Amino acid sequence: MDMILLRYAQTFLEANTYLIAADGEKTALVVDPGAGSRIWVRETLRDLDLECAAVLVTHGHPDHVWDAAAVAGNSPVYVPAPDRYRFDDPASYLTADFSNARLALSRMGGGPWRKPDNVCDVPGESYDSGFEIVPKIRIRAVAAPGHTEGSAVFLFAGQSTLNRDNAILLTGREEHFLLTGDVIFNGGIGRCDLPGGDEQKMAATLRFLVNAVKPETYLLPGHGPHTTMFHETRHSPFMHAAMS
Repeated sequence: MDMILLRYAQTFLEANTYLIAADGEKTALVVDPGAGSRIWVRETLRDLDLECAAVLVTHGHPDHVWDAAAVAGNSPVYVPAPDRYRFDDPASYLTADFSNARLALSRMGGGPWRKPDNVCDVPGESYDSGFEIVPKIRIRAVAAPGHTEGSAVFLFAGQSTLNRDNAILLTGREEHFLLTGDVIFNGGIGRCDLPGGDEQKMAATLRFLVNAVKPETYLLPGHGPHTTMFHETRHSPFMHAAMS
């Protein structure tokens, strides 16, 4: 399936926001709309003659969800169920290390936290057979706790075809992709010392993903550049430590 796959990282803590749509369709999925992403999303949708049909978040940390209300409007915002409570006030579930985060998020996000109008749990069937959140984009969810209680990763496939700013992975063939949020990064893994984090659960998540995800799968992380499962399992000391 031909598709549009774009990434934007000029957000709070350089969290990645992704925009995904099938070629020829009129609706798009926005993933992890962090503080500072709303203008890019709005302008990109307008330029491509698309509408945001849904927002999907990998977990409930504020740097990944702050602009969700502005981006989604009345469209659903899908969040893994164990992290849904964070949407009442995501910045309140941080440690003292982030005492100034609320001000920075408000400035980059254009205002204080606003809970989206239509927050929904990620559907249960998406963890089994997958869920077509927007037309022709079928995404399968995998629970991946450790960074937060509800952290999840999302698997989908397609061929990225749009060659423009922020486009990624124009390989000329269909690929498998995994949206990893803050579970796996290029050369690293997510921290487990924030409220809701659990080091043992993270290690179990990583061991499962290494065995369940094809090595050639491209990983689209919540921060930083993309990578592959093959590369991370062989070169990341953090992955090695978690799997030992």
